[in-house]
Amino acid sequence: MTGPSAFTFLNEGGLLDPHQADGGWDDPARSKLWRYNLHYFDDLNAEHADARRDWHLALIRDWIRHNPPGQGTGWEPFPTSLRIVNWIKAALGGFALPADALVSLAIQTRWLSRQVEHHLSGNHLLANAKALCFAGVFFQSAEADGWFKQGRQILQRQLPAQILPDGGHYELSPMYHALVLEDLLDLANLTRCFGADDALRRQIEARIGPMCAWLKALGHPDGDIAFFNDAVLGIAPAPTALNAYAERLGFGSAATTPTGVTHLKQSGYLRVARGSAVLLIDAAKVGPEHQPGHAHADTLSFELSLDNKRVLVNSGTSEYGTGPERLRQRGTAAHNTLTINGRNSSEVWSGFRVGRRAYPRDLHIVQGEHDTYVTASHDGYRFLPGSPLHHRRWRLGAGMLTIQDGVSGPLQQTEARYHFAPGIQLHGHDKCGFAEQDGCLLLRWEAVEGCARIEQYTHHPRFGVSLPAQCLTLACATNRATLRLIFA
Repeated sequence: MTGPSAFTFLNEGGLLDPHQADGGWDDPARSKLWRYNLHYFDDLNAEHADARRDWHLALIRDWIRHNPPGQGTGWEPFPTSLRIVNWIKAALGGFALPADALVSLAIQTRWLSRQVEHHLSGNHLLANAKALCFAGVFFQSAEADGWFKQGRQILQRQLPAQILPDGGHYELSPMYHALVLEDLLDLANLTRCFGADDALRRQIEARIGPMCAWLKALGHPDGDIAFFNDAVLGIAPAPTALNAYAERLGFGSAATTPTGVTHLKQSGYLRVARGSAVLLIDAAKVGPEHQPGHAHADTLSFELSLDNKRVLVNSGTSEYGTGPERLRQRGTAAHNTLTINGRNSSEVWSGFRVGRRAYPRDLHIVQGEHDTYVTASHDGYRFLPGSPLHHRRWRLGAGMLTIQDGVSGPLQQTEARYHFAPGIQLHGHDKCGFAEQDGCLLLRWEAVEGCARIEQYTHHPRFGVSLPAQCLTLACATNRATLRLIFA
C-alpha cells in the first residue's frame, strides 16, 4: 500500500477509482491475480503497518461499501480466506476493527464455510481451512465452533495427503511450499495461543521441521528458492523469515544448510553440494495427479549456483492467466532440460492445466570420493514415433559439472538448453567458449557432443518482471548431447 488508495502488486502500480460503480475493486483492466492481491489486505500486517492505520480503516470501510456479499472477485473463496485471516491477525495485534467490519467478517466466514474449494484442493483448500480455524477461535458462538470444526476436519484429512513424508508440499513448487509452511506456522501459533485443539496442534507441529528442512534443501546459497514449477521471488515469505518464525515458536534450527547429497525421495528433487557448487535437480513428477495446476514441463531440469551466486536458472514466472507468454514460460524450452522436435515434455495448456505428463524413472545416485553422479530418465516424449525416452546424467566433481543427454529410439531433432542468470555474458561458438560476469571469468564451457549456439531469452524472477539474459543451446545430430562446465 503506497497511498490511501494506491497499491503496488506484482510490480505493477494501481489506484482505486471512486468514479467506478464498484470503487475500482474489480477493475477488468487489471489481471485477476492483481485483483486478488487487492482483496487480500496483506498490508494490514506488513512492516510499519501501524503508521498506516488510518488508511487501513478507510480501506476496510470502502471494501464493505463496494463489495456486497457474494459479488465480485473479492468474494471468491481464496481471497476471502486470506482477507479473513489478515483482518483477524490485525485485530489480535491491537487494531480495533469497527463494528461493521466485525459483522462483515462474520458474514465472510459464513459465506466461505459454504464455498470451500474441495474441487481445487491443494494450497487453496488449506487456506480455506486456515481461515475457518482463525474465525472459529476469534468469534465465540456455536456457529463459530462449527467453523473451527469444519476447518479442523479439512486439515486432518488434507495434511497427511498434501505434506509428503520428506516434508514437501505435494504441488512441488518451492513458492507454494513456502506459503503453506507460513499457513502451518500461523496455525501452530493460533492453536497454542487459544488452546484450541491439542491433537490438531500436534499434527501441524509434526510437519513444520521437515517442511523447513525441505525448503532449505530446495534453496540456493543466496537464501532464496529455486524456480521449479510456478515459483518466483517476492510472493511467499523468504526462507530465512520462515525459519526465524519457526525458531520463535520453539522449533529450533530446523533448517541447517544440508551438505553432500540430499534426496527428497517422495518429492523427487535432489540437492548436490560439492565445493563451491550447489546443484538442484528436478527428477520429480509434475505434481499430484489430480491437481497439477502449478506445474511446468520442466522434468530433468536443474539449477546451479557457484560461490553463492546463481549461474544456471530456469526462466521463472512473470504472469498467470491463459495467454501465450504464460504458456511459453511453462514450456520445456524455458527450462534447463531437453526438447525433442520442439515439443513439451508434459502437455501444459491453458493457464493451469496439464494433459499428458512426463513420469521420471531410473533414478540412481553414486557418490564417489571425487565425483557425484546422478542419472535419471523420463517418458514424456513417449507419444512421438519410436516412443523415445530422455536419459540424463549429471557428474559433479571438483571444479567441473558435466551434463550428458541421450534419447533412445530413432533419430530426433533434439536441443538441450542452459539458461544463464541475468548479468552473465556468454562468449564462444560451436564447441567451446566461456562465461563472464562483471568482467570476471565465471566458467569455461565445452560442447563435448552437439553443436552450441548462444541465444537471447528473458528471465522472470518476479511477477511482472522480464530481464534480458543469455541461453546456451546444444543441437544434437546423434540423439546425444554433452556439455561440460569448468569453473575451477
